[in-house]
Amino acid sequence: MGQFRPRLMLGFLLGLTVFIYFIPETFVSIRPGEKAVLWQRFFGGTQTDKVYGEGLRVIFPWDELYIYDTRKQMVQRELDILTEEGLTAQIALAIRYHPDRNLLGELHQKIGPDYEQVIVIPEVESAMRRAVGELRSEEIYKRSREIIRTAVIEAVEEASQSFVTIDDVIIRSVTLPRGFQEAVEEKVRQQQLAESYQYRLLATEQEARRLAIEAGGFAAYNRTIEETLTPELLQWEGVRATREIATSENSKIIIMGNGSDGLPVILNAE
Repeated sequence: MGQFRPRLMLGFLLGLTVFIYFIPETFVSIRPGEKAVLWQRFFGGTQTDKVYGEGLRVIFPWDELYIYDTRKQMVQRELDILTEEGLTAQIALAIRYHPDRNLLGELHQKIGPDYEQVIVIPEVESAMRRAVGELRSEEIYKRSREIIRTAVIEAVEEASQSFVTIDDVIIRSVTLPRGFQEAVEEKVRQQQLAESYQYRLLATEQEARRLAIEAGGFAAYNRTIEETLTPELLQWEGVRATREIATSENSKIIIMGNGSDGLPVILNAE
């Protein structure tokens, strides 16, 4: 028995070495925000119908577990795009995306871990070039939000067919050729100035119409008063006013009038 002991020790040490060597290949940790796809060497290759969640996974050392970050990610790009009239517009954009968590097996089998370079960036850039290439430089300067909306819709539709979700495309800046950009800015400033003058002119016209209507109202009122105001009515109003003053409780001085109407003058003594 003693003669086999060195062989047993050697075999144990060899087995332990092999086990330690294959530990990283056998015990795999899937961290928060990650999911994994299993590739089996002897049992059918990529498992497209199963996705492994967070935690410790034990696999055969001859298989492989491919780990994907499924959280939202962002990549920034700068594009030089020709406009309709042949000028170069430089557009800096940011793309937010994440892989479809339920279709990681399909994504891994048909595209692979480098899907950002294969799908996300090319799809968005292609959509942006189509959207911008149909516009003139002045339209790009004014309609950057519409460009974003168009590009996002197209990129989302195309990328979703490749197992990736594009959450947003943000236009960080749009730079036109220097001389052209200055000309566009000056044209926009002149348009804004013209719109300001037009607004002021419209306000002045509206105020003139208001004053004309108001003057017409005063004129109509005066004509009505002139037509209905007679000497008898004036004398009656004077008599009524004199009676109301005379019957009040305040002390007063009465000066008897001797004019044509004969109305007294009543002064408040307080």
